Amino acid sequence: MYTTDQFEGMVAGTITIEGDQGQKINTYFARPEGPGPFPSIVLIHHLPGWDELYREFTRKFAHHGYLAISPDLYSREAKGAPEDVAAAVRAEGGVSDAQAIGDALGAAKYILSLPNSNKKVGVFGTCSGGRHAFLAACKLDIFNAVIECWGGNVIMEDSQLTKKQPVSPNKFTEDLNIPILGLFGNLDQSPTAAQVNQHELELKTAGKKYEFHRYEEAGHGFVYYDRPLYHQSSAIDAWDKMFNFLSKNLS
Repeated sequence: MYTTDQFEGMVAGTITIEGDQGQKINTYFARPEGPGPFPSIVLIHHLPGWDELYREFTRKFAHHGYLAISPDLYSREAKGAPEDVAAAVRAEGGVSDAQAIGDALGAAKYILSLPNSNKKVGVFGTCSGGRHAFLAACKLDIFNAVIECWGGNVIMEDSQLTKKQPVSPNKFTEDLNIPILGLFGNLDQSPTAAQVNQHELELKTAGKKYEFHRYEEAGHGFVYYDRPLYHQSSAIDAWDKMFNFLSKNLS
């Protein structure tokens, strides 16, 4: 609970960590000042890129008391304006699932190694980052909770599979062993409402610990306040649900 008489401070900036296969990648890291110990969160950015919005999200988590780290998944592919880098990556079919999972693992290992970590870490992602967050949560045993925001292509048809994305993420549902919070707009087309229904049913059938929240008037990217996708009432509620979920699972 924030009070106006408490000390508040934050340190944020770009650092370099070891990502997939030990390769050096750029990362944005924000942390509260103070001895901690603090819970941690890895933010996996969306296909629009490692952009200003994700830096602001990273600082938002730090403001709420988390060691927050956002690796640049496109660090190897190109440098420059985020939209230009994202366009180049999109033209190549995105980054491989294996590489994205490896980068998430590297970010989690780095943040858990810090002396002011409470040794619990969550993973958060939106859009393609939501897909990668779900994959990382299923394939790695390092995370304690996952937030998937409108993850596109969590459910894929065989015709959509590629060398970089060889398996539909929902095929790994049985491997998920941590709580998941899913946030979705019912007007979204990726994922569609039917795909979210299937995603939830598979989690329920597998006996997984999950919370799904659906927003009737929201579409894709409804927390992106810097673009027309933004839906204020849904976004405010979604952030409240995120911080309540993390408080329960990472404190």
